[in-house]
Amino acid sequence: MIAADASPIFAAGSWRETPRRIAALWRRSLQFRTVLITLGLSGLAIAVIGLYISFSVASNLFQDQRERVLEASNSATRAAQLILDSSDASDRASLQLLMSSAINTVSSVSGSTDVALFREPGATPVLIAPPDRLSPRLGGGVITPELRDQVQEDPGGQYWQSVSLADADGATSPGIVVGSDLDVPAAGRYELYIGYNLGEAEQTLAFMHLTGLIGAAALLALLSAITLVVVRWVIEPIRTTAATSRRLAAGDLGVRVPEKGEDELAALAASFNGMADSLQARIRELAELSVMQQRFVSDVSHELRTPLTTIRLAGDVLYGQREDFPGPTSRTVELLHTQTDRFERLLADLLEISRYDAGSVTLTIEPTNLVHLAGDAIESMHELARERGSELRLVAPGGHLDADVDPRRIRRIVRNLLGNAIEHGEGRPIVVAIDSNENAIALSVRDYGLGMNEEDAARVFDRFWRAEPSRMRTIGGTGLGLAISLEDAVAHGGSLDVWSEPGKGSVFRLTLPRTPDAAAVVSPLPLQPEDPGAAGPTATGAVGAVEPVGPAVARGEQHDA
Repeated sequence: MIAADASPIFAAGSWRETPRRIAALWRRSLQFRTVLITLGLSGLAIAVIGLYISFSVASNLFQDQRERVLEASNSATRAAQLILDSSDASDRASLQLLMSSAINTVSSVSGSTDVALFREPGATPVLIAPPDRLSPRLGGGVITPELRDQVQEDPGGQYWQSVSLADADGATSPGIVVGSDLDVPAAGRYELYIGYNLGEAEQTLAFMHLTGLIGAAALLALLSAITLVVVRWVIEPIRTTAATSRRLAAGDLGVRVPEKGEDELAALAASFNGMADSLQARIRELAELSVMQQRFVSDVSHELRTPLTTIRLAGDVLYGQREDFPGPTSRTVELLHTQTDRFERLLADLLEISRYDAGSVTLTIEPTNLVHLAGDAIESMHELARERGSELRLVAPGGHLDADVDPRRIRRIVRNLLGNAIEHGEGRPIVVAIDSNENAIALSVRDYGLGMNEEDAARVFDRFWRAEPSRMRTIGGTGLGLAISLEDAVAHGGSLDVWSEPGKGSVFRLTLPRTPDAAAVVSPLPLQPEDPGAAGPTATGAVGAVEPVGPAVARGEQHDA
């Protein structure tokens, strides 16, 4: 598992990216972090214990070797002194033979051939005294003046010093030089130095170190494997729970986490499954309530059509004879006629929104010129805009090529956006802009009126929602126009977005794909205007400058992009 998780770190790429990839893997993978922390802490513990054991073994081994060397040196010194004391040699030749015999005894008893013998400095010169002897490995300053001073100052004592002894191949080995003294008959006192090579002990210690390193590596590998198995055993149920939660969030309400055993992980799985059961039951209940609500709205809307038709017929008869009625009665008939029209529009919107809720909407797609469609919508809204003091303007630098849309629904969107802009535009100009690119066509409606804050803009497409509940609708809207417009845009695979700021007006932008199978759609019109603080549109400009649109829109005045 570690190899599988860590392999992306060493994928093709610059080695400079390796630290960043390791850091990313550290953040993403709990398994990687756990194994790495376990290895680090285990390696630290093994290193501390190994160093302690290594120093202890080396110290004990050196002490054992030192005690053995001192004991062997003491025995060799005593044996040599016994040979010297038992001799009655009195001439030069016999003394030299005696000294040779003593040195051989020292080498035999001590087990070392590295022997040095020096006559004590300052002693009375004697012609028959044997000459000094020095083994080659003890030359070159191996026997230090400090060691000689200690031997000279304490006759009969034994002193030692750690040294490096040269081998035949030029390499050096650790060793110990032990110094003592011998009393030679007729020649006086001599300093005796015996060198001991500890190379074998060093090799033994090196072998122990190598064995310890191999054992530590094997132990780390074993700990890694054990940690990997344990972590995987713990992490796997967590991964399963995470995957199940993602499927649950995606809408698969029937998925559950397998429950195994009676431990904490099993308790987690049981709690998760209980939560999923409760969530599924609640969602099913809400879905049933939603279906009932949709059916209720649809049924009520259909049931109201018959009495509304009767009311409409009766109202039309009264409205046609209103001139014959007294003044108050005539105004009552006109009010009845107006509210009946609004009731019909509300009923039609309720039926339309219920179709969207039921998923039974079918688009009638045909090639449509959005500029011409917008011009027709502006013509139909011109009188209402004039009554409210707003001037409708059209900017069409592009968008003259046909797009595959349902013209009835797109016309409804444009009319809803224009009606909303007229109602909230405070009598200021309203600009309708149309542009297109390779894959999309967009239409935006900009007003310079009241505007909305961010919270209100987020709810502007909610059904029957008003930014100011106390504000009455003045142009007969039903409260469902923007909600239906959003549904129409989504049904075409497009979007309907809004930008607004208090006191700066609003922009509603409709973006549609040219064809149902168009690639990723990018709107050709910006959502936020270039002049968010302007009180009105500029009167002149380059291509696409705003122009007032009267009752008759001249098609020839528009120019293709």
